[in-house]
Amino acid sequence: MPSARYLTALRLGLAAVAAVVLAGCASGPKLFVNEDPGAEFGSYRTFSFSTPLGTDSPQYSSMLSTFLKDATRRELESRGYRYVESDPDLLVNFYVKTKEKITSTSVPTGPAYGAGYYGYRGMNYGVWTGYETQVSQYTEGTLNIDLVDTRLKRLVWEGVAVGRVRDNIRENLKPAVDDVVAQVFTKYPHRAP
Repeated sequence: MPSARYLTALRLGLAAVAAVVLAGCASGPKLFVNEDPGAEFGSYRTFSFSTPLGTDSPQYSSMLSTFLKDATRRELESRGYRYVESDPDLLVNFYVKTKEKITSTSVPTGPAYGAGYYGYRGMNYGVWTGYETQVSQYTEGTLNIDLVDTRLKRLVWEGVAVGRVRDNIRENLKPAVDDVVAQVFTKYPHRAP
């Protein structure tokens, strides 16, 4: 029969593996891209921002919108696009949504020898005696970046990032926005001619 020290070490090892697996899942946002296959990306040279943006209030522009515009402008200009005030080829818009989510994780609490169905497993090998369930609540955020062909008035590219919104992101919003916008644009393969 295994010692109590062995069972404790096994439980701690399983908990550590679960923590590493969960941390790996939370390493960054999930990115999704949709593109209009009929869009002529080679013809787009200029861009501007929608008014009002989906991240603005009808009465004022938000700080989030300012950060998103700065990061997106930097990404598009690095790809050769030129910002213009009027008559752009592409119009950029944003949408942000947050949702409270709950997740649970179950890990085995460890083997017990001599247990099983009416003892049929006997002392040959251990069986799991139960599971410990941990429940946590978190905020999931979704950012959409839309590029609209102004001539056709049609969405031609959409980049989406979905991930956990942690307190350190809320406290340092500008660098977090810069990072997620840069990640979304890694999925944008086009350049201005």
